[in-house]
Amino acid sequence: MKAIMVMYDSLNREMLETYGCNWTLTPNFRRLASMSVQFNQCYVGSMPCMPARRELHTGRLNFFHRSWGPMEPFDDSMPELLKKAGIYTHLVSDHQHYWEDGGSTYHTRYSSWEISRGQEGDPWKADLSYRYDKKTVFRSKENMLLDKANRAMYGQDQINRHEMNTEEKTSQAVTFKNGIDFLDRNHGEDHWFLQIETFDPHEPFYSLPEDKALYPHHFLGDAQAEADWPPYMPVSEDQNTVEHVRCEYAALLSKCDRYLGKVLDKMDEYQLWEDTMLIVNTDHGFLLGEHGWWGKTTMPVYREIAHIPLYIYDPRRKDRKGIQREAIVQTIDLAPTLLEYFGVPIPKDMKGKLLGQVMDDDTPVRNYAVFGYHGSQVNVTDGRYVYMHAAAKPEAPVYEYTLMPAHMRAMFQPAELRDMELAGPFSFTKGCRVMKVKKADWMGDTTRFGSMLYDLKQDPTQNTVIHDPEIEERMKAYIKECMLENDAPQEMYDRLGL
Repeated sequence: MKAIMVMYDSLNREMLETYGCNWTLTPNFRRLASMSVQFNQCYVGSMPCMPARRELHTGRLNFFHRSWGPMEPFDDSMPELLKKAGIYTHLVSDHQHYWEDGGSTYHTRYSSWEISRGQEGDPWKADLSYRYDKKTVFRSKENMLLDKANRAMYGQDQINRHEMNTEEKTSQAVTFKNGIDFLDRNHGEDHWFLQIETFDPHEPFYSLPEDKALYPHHFLGDAQAEADWPPYMPVSEDQNTVEHVRCEYAALLSKCDRYLGKVLDKMDEYQLWEDTMLIVNTDHGFLLGEHGWWGKTTMPVYREIAHIPLYIYDPRRKDRKGIQREAIVQTIDLAPTLLEYFGVPIPKDMKGKLLGQVMDDDTPVRNYAVFGYHGSQVNVTDGRYVYMHAAAKPEAPVYEYTLMPAHMRAMFQPAELRDMELAGPFSFTKGCRVMKVKKADWMGDTTRFGSMLYDLKQDPTQNTVIHDPEIEERMKAYIKECMLENDAPQEMYDRLGL
């Protein structure tokens, strides 16, 4: 048995043809859908990038206990469990967060791994003539959208783009080449799992002229400025600029589609459809001006962020292809599904569900999906309604529970740790007590928006908040049930008013 996962970052399902978009060009996603099961009710769990990857490994929600951070010593890691069971696991990626403090224990769970550099502000090449201060002028285009707090990262990105000025040198191209090389070398072997993971189409939406030409449009903005890196802020730009950014995203999306096609070509060439599972997924979506917002993290988790694409081909179900399923599934379901596929026992702490029965006949595996950011609104959907529950006591402190005290790009500082306590153990920490540290790195608490209920049947684009106490109480009960199942810390019940 073999398996391939092709994973994207910030892949907005609303921009894919198979999910209803009528203006982007994604022929290989159409080709994929014709060969696989397309899940129409797949939702995120823990947000954003590394929390989503932690639950990809562990098969359980983690945002109740901590935010961004490394894998923990007590975590069950799907690729590591496969490795220990004799399944060779290989990661190829250009997702630079793996090589930072806050993601430093993920790639080492695999048997082997390869990296390609240069995405976003990845500190890759050194060119000191680009050093940035208030008086320095870039030798290349400014970015008219960029949040000024990230100007130093933008300077590094300009250096990186200079190094990726041809197709074959772009990091996505290198990542997929590494993945294709693995297939060329190992397609005849058995018992392996390959994860091809690209940071694209995450911002900045950097693509070359050939892909941009697929979406001709007349940009009225500054011809000397880029407009492909939207900040996580409300939209303040005019409609022409919004359309331009969407075209920049679409150009990068079409590049993602092209490289997906290379994997599908190898599936055909080596007849991997006979014995190889293929999963194509993402960590979360992205707002491209919808609801008046760019990005993620600082606004409510609308459907463009939370409702994500998922495709699975299972060679044991060759007759289950070109079909769509409506049962609610989540990212946490992928770890147990892969373990079951390879015949590896599923740890008791994994809360994800096996997706085989959904693929077979759309049998539901859960009544609801809960998702969110640590210390922010807690969201739940039953497929008909989405409820975003804000803190009843927003002034109440939030704590990180960890044995790996690291933020995204830095370790916890001594000042954060001076008042650290020991807590637990929790049900999933294998008997270990953990550090309890008051949360300091807020990624954007959406509690300020209050609690909101949407009827997805009547209002699929989530434009009108409704009020129905009976439905809201039912949704709160779902959240509380999920918190109990995941052994959420006691103070969270008080903070949320549950």
